[in-house]
Amino acid sequence: IYWKPVFNILEDYFDITLANAQRIKNVPGRKTDVADAEWIAKLLRYGLIEKSFVPPSDIRELRDLTRLRKKMIGNMTAEKNRIQKTLECSNIKLGSIISDVFGVSGRKLLTRLVEQGYVNSHEVEENIHGSMMPKASQITESLFGTLNPHQIFLIRQSWNHILFLEESIQQIEEKIDDLLSTYQEQVELLLTIPGVKKHAAASIIAEVGVEMRQFPSAQHLASWAGLSPGNHESAGKKKNSRTTKGNPHIQSMLCEVAWAISRTRHTWLSGKYWSLAARRGKKKALIAIAHKVIKIIYHILDQRSGFIEYSKVLS
Repeated sequence: IYWKPVFNILEDYFDITLANAQRIKNVPGRKTDVADAEWIAKLLRYGLIEKSFVPPSDIRELRDLTRLRKKMIGNMTAEKNRIQKTLECSNIKLGSIISDVFGVSGRKLLTRLVEQGYVNSHEVEENIHGSMMPKASQITESLFGTLNPHQIFLIRQSWNHILFLEESIQQIEEKIDDLLSTYQEQVELLLTIPGVKKHAAASIIAEVGVEMRQFPSAQHLASWAGLSPGNHESAGKKKNSRTTKGNPHIQSMLCEVAWAISRTRHTWLSGKYWSLAARRGKKKALIAIAHKVIKIIYHILDQRSGFIEYSKVLS
């Protein structure tokens, strides 16, 4: 982050080159700040420094928001796990009966539990609905535990934090929608990819931008994202190696997309995933599909055309 303050001040006035420090190292020897500065200036003068990708300011703002949203969702999940743990410690087995403790009915029961420390059978029947009605007696029994004032305090703190995070996430999503209004065409094109929903499309645009000029090819984008296999060749033989290091945020998002693709039906990408999973294992298949998706994203944003299923192309 040390480059950001300087870059933000100078970007409107100069053509700035942001360099990857790993790619401009000097030869071993006497190392001083002055010597490093001279070396970097020499590389720049000879045109040997490759510019790192820095998206426009509005895309950078979108990137900050999508990353913050993901972080807050992680914090909210951690708080939910703390509540579950506290309930288990007090012998309240609500999670064993209700699949989603933080759904509509679960939230009502938790609110009553935090307010008064217990929930009787009449209150259970008032606060559950739908498919949970036949489980009323089981839910009532699961709520009999040893919840003490200390545990109620812990649950209340986590619960209040969850409510705060939910409100904050909603505000962040509204701000994301405002920034995405400029790129609605690109969002609609990305939504044609199986497994890509609105928030995934927002994260993709936030990380890679909408202009593909900075990437010479789809393979370059995949390498930048860290989804390309390493190039390990010795004595004329190519060997398997790990994927390259890259952008961890786009990596995790595309792996989520790949997992969503694996659960779709009658799509070419889903069939490819299960074919690879049978031969190479699910983890490698997931990375392979994420690699294909990032290349599809490149062509969609570069050519401004949506994804077309192979079956539709052949028909």
